[in-house]
This record gives sequence, C-alpha cells and structure tokens, in this order.
Amino acid sequence: MAEEDTIAHRLLSLLFLFVLSTAPAVCRHPPRRSTGSPGTTTLDVSAGLAQALRAVSFVPSTHLSTHNLSAAAEAAISISLHSRDFLPSSGGHRHADYRELTLARLRRDAARVRAITARAVLAVGGVAAADLKPVAEEKFLQSTAAETIEGPVVSGTSLGSGEYFSRVGVGSPARPLYMVLDTGSDVSWIQCLPCADCYQQSDPVYDPSASSSSAPISCDSSQCRGLEVSACRNSSPTGDGSCLYQVNYGDGSYTVGEFITETLTLGGSKPVSGVAVGCGHDNEGLFVGAAGLLALGGGPLSFPSQISARSFSYCLVDRDSPGSSTLDLSTDAAAPSSGAVTAPLLRNRQLETYYYVGLSGISVGGKMLPIPPSAFAVDDRGSGGVIIDSGTAVTRLPSSTYESLRDAFRAGTSSLPPASAFSLFDTCFDLSSRTSVQVPTVGFHFPGNRELSLPAKNYLIPVDGAGTYCLAFAPTSAPLSIIGNVQQQGTRVGFDLDNSSVGFTPNKC
Repeated sequence: MAEEDTIAHRLLSLLFLFVLSTAPAVCRHPPRRSTGSPGTTTLDVSAGLAQALRAVSFVPSTHLSTHNLSAAAEAAISISLHSRDFLPSSGGHRHADYRELTLARLRRDAARVRAITARAVLAVGGVAAADLKPVAEEKFLQSTAAETIEGPVVSGTSLGSGEYFSRVGVGSPARPLYMVLDTGSDVSWIQCLPCADCYQQSDPVYDPSASSSSAPISCDSSQCRGLEVSACRNSSPTGDGSCLYQVNYGDGSYTVGEFITETLTLGGSKPVSGVAVGCGHDNEGLFVGAAGLLALGGGPLSFPSQISARSFSYCLVDRDSPGSSTLDLSTDAAAPSSGAVTAPLLRNRQLETYYYVGLSGISVGGKMLPIPPSAFAVDDRGSGGVIIDSGTAVTRLPSSTYESLRDAFRAGTSSLPPASAFSLFDTCFDLSSRTSVQVPTVGFHFPGNRELSLPAKNYLIPVDGAGTYCLAFAPTSAPLSIIGNVQQQGTRVGFDLDNSSVGFTPNKC
C-alpha cells in the first residue's frame, strides 16, 4: 500500500511539473502592478512640485545652455527655444514664490487671449486693422521726420505676445538678441535706436547704423503694401519715401517704426539676407526682456513665408524647466515623423495669421464628450474653429465645451481632496499629501480616429508650490478655441505647409 502511495505521489509530481512546463510563459512570472485603468494616467505630484520650486529659486546666468542640434541636422534652420522665466534679464526681477509666478503668468495669458479674440472679432466683423489709427502712429511720425536651417528654443510666459524665446543674430556683423518666437504674429520686429520709447530688454538696443546689411524698404514695395498698418515718409530725393509700420496687438502692446530689410542668423545656419523686419523706435507693452519678435504666423510677411519654408516644427520645453528644445524650419518637403498623430491644417481666409487644426472631439477618461462637431468648426463668416498657438498658455474652449470637459474630469476625480478655485481655474485639488495620483486621461481627437493623449502634467498643473494642482483649461465667451502651450509641452508640433497637415509627436524634443 505504501508502495502504491509512493507511485501515486511521483505521478502527481510529474503531472505538476508537466503542467508548469507547458503553461504559457506569462504564467511563470509575477504579475505586474497595474498603473490604473485604461481611462486613467498617473500624475507625478512630487516631480511637478520639485520642478516648480526650482523654477522660483533659479537664478539665470548671462548665457543659456543650448540644445544639441545634431538631431535636427536636416533642417534648413534650427534654433534653440527657452522658457521666458529662464531668460537673462537686465532687471534681475524674480518672483517671491510660485504662487506669484503663476498669477503673473495667468495675467499675461489673459492679455494674450484678449488680443487674439479682439483680432478675430474685428476680422469677422469686417473691421480692418488699417482702419485703426492708434495714437502711437502719430507720435512716431511726429518724432521721426532657402537652404535648410536649424536652431534652439526658450519659454517666455511673461510676455503678452509669445512665451518662448530664442537667440537670433541680427545684422552684419550679427548682434545676438533674444527674440520671442510667436506663431500668432506675421510681422517680425526689433527695438531700434534712436528710441522715442523703448521698454527694458536683456540685450543692448539694436543700432541699425552699425549694420552694413540694414536697408530701408520703399513705400511702393510689395512688402510695405502687405502691412496692415503703414505710412510713408518722403525722405529720398526721388520722392520714393521709406516705409513706416505699426503693429498693434489688441492688448495695449504695440510697436511703431521703420520697415527695413536685414540679415538674420539663426543657430548654426547660414545668414538669411533681405528679411523684412520692423525697426521699432516706439514700443510699449508686455515684451519686457526680449529685444523683439520673430513672427511664425501664416501671413505673407512672416519669417516662414519670407524664406519659402515648406515645413517647420517646434517642441516646447516645460515652462518650469531651464532646458531647451528646438524650432526647425525647412525649405524641403516634410519627412514623415514616426509615431506622429496627424490632423488637418486648416486656413481661415479672414485670419491668415493663425494655424487652425481640424479637431473633431475631446475625450475624458477614455469616453468621448457629448460635444457637437460644430463646436470646433469655422463657420461661413470665418468665426469659430480651433487654433494652435505657441503664445497662449492655457487652452481655451467655448463655455459649454469647457463645462462638459470639466464636469467629466470632476466626476473622475471625486476621490481627490478639492481645493479652492485659483484665478481663472475653477477645478483644483489639494495634493500636498500625495506623491502621485491617478487622474482621468484627456485626449484630443482628429479625423480618421486619430487621438493625441495628453500627459497628466499637461493638464493638471501646480499653481502655488504647496501642493495645489488645477485643471489647466479655461472657458471663453468667444466661439474661437485655442490649444495653448501647456497642452503642447514635450510634444513636437510639426506644420507640413505643402500637405496642409499638423503632426503631434510626443516625447520628441
């Protein structure tokens, strides 16, 4: 009997070993710990707070580290981008704490959105910018008788027009100046001597008389005629006067001066000659720190248009990061980007400056929101639609669309401790006792069932450095939606101008 028990025991042991050896391989390993349901993603609270505190305590040096440009060697022009809050400032002003820094950013962001909205209303309402005659123009008139290139980018969220900066060489010999890079503007300009009224900037004000490549633009040129607001100063013996320009940003900021051609040097690329830029002698507004603006909009006077760029892309580093990424422009056709989520690039004839994207829906927690497609469409008058803007920080959505997103997000975060509203944010949480949390995913959806899932840090952001995080979307009474740079951070956004498409490639900075 004992022998039979021994044989049975051996048979059972052999059977057990056989089952183990033939079972699927995954069964022989311990299961991985779940990071949440498919409709959630992880927010690293500790990392966000640590970076926020470093941003406040960081002291900018006179030189910023630049991005390694070897990865973008095929671009015609590539320059480094940096965050505005890490831009060397001659004033040396730093914010007392992260709460103050956030409030300052949001005030400037509100000014930016007002400017864009005002311009959209004027365009749709049939009021041309040329019909506006600000006092600044009279003041100025009275006081003044194709090869591939690549470079790095910096964030500048304290400016009314543009939040990211780069170092651009202006003139011959090239003078390095910090300039705002702005997809929402068409006219590039720099502050120039003599100054009737110049704001404070990090670099010495540019002197056109010290450049051998500076030349006035005549009044009868196509470049002068392409300006929305211009005037003529008859100073030449032939009667062919020089062109004067004015750009008014709608938030109270403006620049007025002479329209000239100049040579620009971006990154390690060859100098680009004959670029039409404004030489501003009277400049006021929210541009403190930068010497001027490099316009990347869709109009005929923008920098991409002037160099006949067929594509360009940028990646925006986190605005709390001292690191940099790049803006790349190319005169060649855009190469397909592996892993990119593509969407239609649309144009609005009433507003050529802005880049519209064909957004079809938004999801929260893996579920589509009940938003009609008309909420994201441009109507027959040119009103509405969705633009991608590098200068707006927080994504704006029409009130009903925003409320749908907010309510769905609140429903998915009912277990998180709430916090009081903060400035324009009405959905905030006290995460001071957490190191990480699970939150609903937020995704932008485009035609063809394409989805761009946002990292949690791109929509739930710290606002006070003490653990308060808020949903970084905001409502607007205007029909125009704006995808801001907080949602774009860490994603390379590529504009294929030949094929009218926009590509979003995560983690390719």
